Amino acid sequence: MLTADQIAALASELAEAADSRTVMPRITSRYPDATIGDSYAIQGVWRDQQVASGRRLVGRKIGLTSKAMQQATGISEPDYGVMFDDTVWANGSVIPYDDFSNVRIEVELAFVLKEALTGPHCTLFDVLRATEYVTPALEVLNSHIELEGRTIVDTISDNAAYGGMVLGGIPMRPDQIDLRWVSALLYRNETIEETGVAAGVLNHPATGVAWLANKLHQHGARLEAGEIILAGSFTRPMWVKRGDSVLCDYGPMGTITCRFA
Repeated sequence: MLTADQIAALASELAEAADSRTVMPRITSRYPDATIGDSYAIQGVWRDQQVASGRRLVGRKIGLTSKAMQQATGISEPDYGVMFDDTVWANGSVIPYDDFSNVRIEVELAFVLKEALTGPHCTLFDVLRATEYVTPALEVLNSHIELEGRTIVDTISDNAAYGGMVLGGIPMRPDQIDLRWVSALLYRNETIEETGVAAGVLNHPATGVAWLANKLHQHGARLEAGEIILAGSFTRPMWVKRGDSVLCDYGPMGTITCRFA
């Protein structure tokens, strides 16, 4: 396990990389014995530094919700990160490409909570009761750690690779639509690149939200009313370049568009 000083130093290094839009060497190349517990400790120190600087936490993201991604990373459960108010973009936004590194897009559903969710026995049905509405969302992945050879420890430390999200489409209550069968068509520059169905997220996207509530309970935390929870991607990450336009069609739930300037 890493020492408190090493954890604090790595959290500061990640913050500096974010500020300078640079990529730092892998944590696991320097500390090969670092654990997943260490990675969440690094993320927690970084999060607290950001809150102290005046940023406002608005929600959480869940990643690695598909079996394929879990097998690829050698981890048997999802991971999570935090989201701040200055990382939320409206539908149709022009996003500064140079604000990010290694820019990729994922297709997700966002749950907006009207009630708090607390573990350790939170279920899918608890999530549905506590959700005010679900809305389409695109996650912008952003990496401050070199990608080659990266492990789950590096990814979690780097706030689970979260960079931002674009919210759009048509918000719906959970009882208005079968969330398992929400599908999406992801386009880049008018060419379809990815398709997916929301059941690919743990068989139901609300399952990941329940998992997160139970996981946070282990650390004395909970999901609060008003928080936005990105439930996990049901497509592969799509790389984007400067100047690319992105459109995602969610059928009855509407569309999301953005462009990277």
